[in-house]
Amino acid sequence: MTTDRNSQPRRDPKSTIVLAVECLKGSSKADEWTGDMLETGDIVEEILIGSGSSSSGSRSIRYKAPFKNGKRGVQKILHNSFKNKETSIVVRVRRGRDGFAELHACVVPESGYKNKYVLRSIEDPNYAVGFTDRSEAECSELQDSRSSRIVSALQRAKLQDGYVDYPWEKRMQELLQVPKSSSFLSLLLLPKASDGAASRYNDLEDTLARVNAWLCASQASGVPVVFMNIQTESLLTKISGETASSTVNAGSLSDFSRLANVSLYGFEDYHGVDLGVVRAARLWYAPLCGEFAIEVKIKEDDTKLGFAISRTEELIKPSDHRGLTGSVSKTVRKKTGPEQGFIYISSVMDDDDDNVPSTRSGLSNLYKEAKSASRLLVVSRVSNQKVLPWMVSSTGAVKCFDTVSLSQKLSLHRHAKVPILIHVFLWDRALPPPSAGSGSFRSVCRPPVMAALPPEIQLTRQPGRNQIQPLTAADIPNDGVLGDEADIRLDRDTAGETSFRFHCFSLPNN
Repeated sequence: MTTDRNSQPRRDPKSTIVLAVECLKGSSKADEWTGDMLETGDIVEEILIGSGSSSSGSRSIRYKAPFKNGKRGVQKILHNSFKNKETSIVVRVRRGRDGFAELHACVVPESGYKNKYVLRSIEDPNYAVGFTDRSEAECSELQDSRSSRIVSALQRAKLQDGYVDYPWEKRMQELLQVPKSSSFLSLLLLPKASDGAASRYNDLEDTLARVNAWLCASQASGVPVVFMNIQTESLLTKISGETASSTVNAGSLSDFSRLANVSLYGFEDYHGVDLGVVRAARLWYAPLCGEFAIEVKIKEDDTKLGFAISRTEELIKPSDHRGLTGSVSKTVRKKTGPEQGFIYISSVMDDDDDNVPSTRSGLSNLYKEAKSASRLLVVSRVSNQKVLPWMVSSTGAVKCFDTVSLSQKLSLHRHAKVPILIHVFLWDRALPPPSAGSGSFRSVCRPPVMAALPPEIQLTRQPGRNQIQPLTAADIPNDGVLGDEADIRLDRDTAGETSFRFHCFSLPNN
């Protein structure tokens, strides 16, 4: 028989111990503060355990307050229910004089404890509560301090981080036009040695100036590239002798100003070994209008490829077409300017009857378009391998690919009747419609969008006719797409002094 609560003897709330709720982890939307969910300080009135955990559930086991042995006794109940695989639970609590709430949850072991259990909400598994023994007075104080506890919880709230799996191999294989090869292009310049023993180096400003000169020279020679970014890169090396004595600093604050512009500074490690930090400069650049792939197919009766390659400091005599087969025995080379190290198509055969691979693939037409635009048809990849310059040594030499070995490889393609996949730099957005070609052309990547400089930042020196400037937002044409192809657009990311427009040139079938 249930005893009327009003007839119970008066209890002292300060000494009466009850089973109270302890919020261990908030919900994903902090719903524990809305009043609909259990809060810290709520007094547990009833617990129902079992698959039929409801007021009319026949298979549920009901426990009512007061709970024997308090928190310890309830933990034993939770342990037995978890052991019997009866993890469904409903907890009803009292809040204040006439406020009630309930939670539908499941019993789970608490992380880091062997025989300790908590409750996780079925609706939001992030929300977890436990039980503790408190006096009624403490519970009332917690319930009355709800507003201040919300503010305190806000101040204590921390953003959590973690690691998630990512399918790198799959993404690099599927999303990159050249699988497992990036479209980011860079050149690393080491500081130039100021003496023959390479014990002293020019300062950082000299290295940056050489980066600037290399880029300007490349653009002036017709290489369609634009500046993207520049950064210093620290390289660790071992130093000794005069280099160590002149670079190892005392480590005081006054040395920092001296190190701001040096290319080499040193320090001594715990074992007394002198180590040096070389400050190189890495230039990030991009093709003016992206890369383009051309597949040169070989036929059984082909005796020539129909094009010749060279580097930006070399010149191949156009009249000597024996070099256009891939053999370089008859090639005439001479210095024409500074060595930037770019490989480019230097000449093609004039063959109107499509008898050579360069004409069939459309490479000849693309070369003529580049020549008429005073641009070089720069080769960026051969068989998906980058053939661009990538480093400048401390002596000032540009590390790049050899045209002799590259010509030999192209000739081997012809002898083996294996198609050649060549990527070139584009200087214009004049991409032919898909119906105009045979499908042997495909866009590889677009250069990243360069943000326009704010109006308060102005160049002190106007660019020359051969220097390339990024377009401002007002200069970029707001045209639509070509035909029905949404991925071929008239806009461009970077440009020269005038806006580019489409002009089609013929691409014969390969």
